[in-house]
Amino acid sequence: MLLVLSVVLAGATRPLRAAGLNLKAVAEGFTSPVVLASLADGSGRLLLVDQIGTVHVLNTDGSLADTLFLDLRSRMTKLNEGFDERGVLGLALHPDFRNNRKFYVYYSAPLRQGAPSDWDHTSHLSEFKVTTDNFAKADHDSERVLLQLDQPYFNHNGGRLAFGPDGHLYIALGDGGNANDVGRGHSEMGNGQDLSVLLGKILRIDVNKGEPYGIPGDNPFREGKGRPEIFAYGLRNPWGISFDRGGTHEMFAADVGQTMYEEVNLITKGGNYGWNIREGNACFDPQNPKQPPENCPDKAANGDPLLGPVMVYKNKNGFRRDDDAHGISVTGGYVYRGKAIPSLQGKYIYADWSGNWALPDGVLLAGTRGSSSGDAAGDWTVAPLALADQPNGRLPAYVVALAEDEAGEIYLLTNGRNSLAGKTGKVHKLVME
Repeated sequence: MLLVLSVVLAGATRPLRAAGLNLKAVAEGFTSPVVLASLADGSGRLLLVDQIGTVHVLNTDGSLADTLFLDLRSRMTKLNEGFDERGVLGLALHPDFRNNRKFYVYYSAPLRQGAPSDWDHTSHLSEFKVTTDNFAKADHDSERVLLQLDQPYFNHNGGRLAFGPDGHLYIALGDGGNANDVGRGHSEMGNGQDLSVLLGKILRIDVNKGEPYGIPGDNPFREGKGRPEIFAYGLRNPWGISFDRGGTHEMFAADVGQTMYEEVNLITKGGNYGWNIREGNACFDPQNPKQPPENCPDKAANGDPLLGPVMVYKNKNGFRRDDDAHGISVTGGYVYRGKAIPSLQGKYIYADWSGNWALPDGVLLAGTRGSSSGDAAGDWTVAPLALADQPNGRLPAYVVALAEDEAGEIYLLTNGRNSLAGKTGKVHKLVME
């Protein structure tokens, strides 16, 4: 039966409610789960990536396989036991995985030789294969490093991976870290706007051609004016990219804000999403990040228009007493196309990591498209998504990531701490009770 979403007033916010909607515990005992992906071998099993460097096989009954799918801890830079944005940050299986057995991982390796000595680490985008006799076990010796990215700071790595409907691999990269897109390793205009660097961009590469990869023929800067891998730019720290499996297969990217606004963008080829000229729809001043200037350019230095987000909300760090400030760091999600929760069809389900740095206070969010084209923030509404156990949508956890399975059902990956210590990481599934 189709359940109608109603609006419930909770202070100044208006959560969306669907009767019986809740979270079901699936697995626990991880440190900081960041990716959940279908193994795609016909077994129904899932791969669970823990940021600290391990990839587990999650059986259909919620138990873990006895052996790890992949263990990269010996190949990674040393992580902090406290807060850290490094680690294994992305994993994607090749669309033809069942035949070629290939998958791709983005992780934080030690600073490579020849990189600036005062920089932090080098990110690796690597191709692996599973063993010839077991889809659930990676061949660790098969690693082929496709791309190395020297990172000046430990934060704003991005690292989310997704294959598009065109069969190409998309890689979301942060601006290199620090704050305001300034500091060592940042160009004068900011890495987000600088087309000569890959940081602060979404890349698109062809993993089926070239050495170590090919450039798709219609990449916007293939013929010059920028690095040929770049598909879109002007991003700060994209944490979550996904393609709508229905509709026109649009690409969504959640971009973590600096201080004032959190945003979700519809990504188009060659699009410039404004960072660090804009944050959300507001003008941005790197020298005074809490005070948006009244005026700023509507075009980049190269003449490209600055594109606004389709969903934007206030950041609690900039609007501490505002009930419409949902949190401090957006966590990207998926357009719901599953069958178990018909009332969520077509809604973009996502989250905010937490409303408080020191306390686990995440919130589940829903973006609803309006009747117009959906290419601006005014065409969408953003609201907390009420659960039976949490009617205001808030969760006693840090929401690290969202995921979807082969059926289009949605999962939440959470951590009980804002650190890479302990085993408070959990996997939950969004269900109707």
